[in-house]
Amino acid sequence: MSVYIPVELQRQIRSRFINCCAYCRTAEVLIATTFEIEHIVPRSAGGQSVFENLCLACPSCNRYKANRQKAIDPLSGEEVLLFHPQDQSWNEHFAWDENATEIIGITAIGRATILALKMNRSQLVAVRQIWVQLGEHPPSIT
Repeated sequence: MSVYIPVELQRQIRSRFINCCAYCRTAEVLIATTFEIEHIVPRSAGGQSVFENLCLACPSCNRYKANRQKAIDPLSGEEVLLFHPQDQSWNEHFAWDENATEIIGITAIGRATILALKMNRSQLVAVRQIWVQLGEHPPSIT
């Protein structure tokens, strides 16, 4: 069941994430779909519909994340919390490879999130190559 998010709160979330997915950093303008307001801590786990618990997510990242809050770090094999886009800095957990087409996890949280959300799925890497050639990627978000 979806929950109503006030229009002004949606605007604030879109502004905070510069109309890019908080996870994979895809720019909404580059794909033919509307991004979704995502509950970082799922409502099913007590997450509230407040600014601090919401982010903008592409439909793919949102579906892969679903109601998960944890995933396995492929390097250590340990279960860790997924990346929290409001509380954590993307640049502390992720980096772009030299071609800006694949996301590299630089922490356990980053690696687990990349794997769980399939942030480097082949189709997305292929389209990122095109976006890089067009000068549209990676987005400059701090």
